[in-house]
This record gives sequence, C-alpha cells and structure tokens, in this order.
Amino acid sequence: MGTTRICAAAVAALAVAAGALAQDAAAPRETVTASVGGKKVAIEYGRASLKGRTLDQLMTQLPPDRIWRTGVDQVTTLKTDTALFLGGKKVPAGKYTVYMHIPVEGNASLVLNSDKGIPLIKLWDKAPASMANEPWPHLEGYSNIAATEVSRAEMRPGTAAPPTDLFTIAMAPNQVGATATLSWGDRSWSLDLVPAK
Repeated sequence: MGTTRICAAAVAALAVAAGALAQDAAAPRETVTASVGGKKVAIEYGRASLKGRTLDQLMTQLPPDRIWRTGVDQVTTLKTDTALFLGGKKVPAGKYTVYMHIPVEGNASLVLNSDKGIPLIKLWDKAPASMANEPWPHLEGYSNIAATEVSRAEMRPGTAAPPTDLFTIAMAPNQVGATATLSWGDRSWSLDLVPAK
C-alpha cells in the first residue's frame, strides 16, 4: 500500500474515531500507579467521555477485530519495573501499549503490545507542533501490530457503581500484587497484576 493510501486510511480512521471511541482534544490524561512485588507499575491513559452516548452504542462502532484503544488520543501505556504474570503469561519488565479486545459475546481481554504507536504527524499532517511526535494507537488496523503482541489476558466483568461518564482506570493492592479495574458507563473490567518470580 502506498504512502498516500496509508495516510488516507489513517485519516479516515481518525475521523471515524472522532465519532466513536476516540478523539476529544480536551480529554484529560491521567497516570495511575501501584506497587507489585515492591516495584512500580504505572498506566497512563486518556479519559474518554460518553458525552450522552451509551456504551452499547459505542461498542457497535468497534472494528471487525473488536480491538479498542483503551482510552482516547495518545496511546495508553503500561510501564512496569518488574516482570508480571498476566493471564498466566509472563510479561517482562518494560513499557507496553495497551488495547482491549471486546468480543460480541464473552469476556473482554487486556492486550499488551511492544509496538510504541505512530507519531501523530504521520497520521495527520496538520498536527500541532506540541503533539506532532506524540505516539498514537494503530487506528488503521490492529492487524498491523498483531505480531508484536506480548500478552492477552481475560478480564473479570463487573458493574461500575456509580456509573462513570469518563473512562477510568484504577489500581488497588491485593494479596498477590494489585488489581487493575477499568470502568466506563455502568461496566467494569478487572485483572490481577501478579509479580513473576
């Protein structure tokens, strides 16, 4: 595929994202941290807003592979200073981009990828200078980075009480490390972060 077609596809993806699970220039960014095995784990993400829509409405706009960017604007990242077990698989210490796989039926999974994202300027030639080199998720298709996927761990579904308009990630200590809980609308998804020995 030529550069022009790639850019056109990416811009189209950005436009679609603007109406669904994505673009919001004023979206706040947040970093949450936890101690796992005495080491720091941090997740940085953009807080997407429902803006009067329902989660069910947004889920109908997911691509065929049912992969969501897990936030808004720049890539969501997980940085861990220790190796983790996620879904029974060892994840080395390091920094990863975070996606979610949300099937039509069954439980959602947290997906970690070693790909760092795409500088916004490569997707949008009018990107402001302050954002031009910020890494953006692969809106043109997760299949382009599927080979660098590190982990895909099933999450426990739950209910967010009270419901939250802003997508929220929280981490809390537990007996084995920490629990990451992602909440949006009236739903939540949780996953234990366990230190690898």
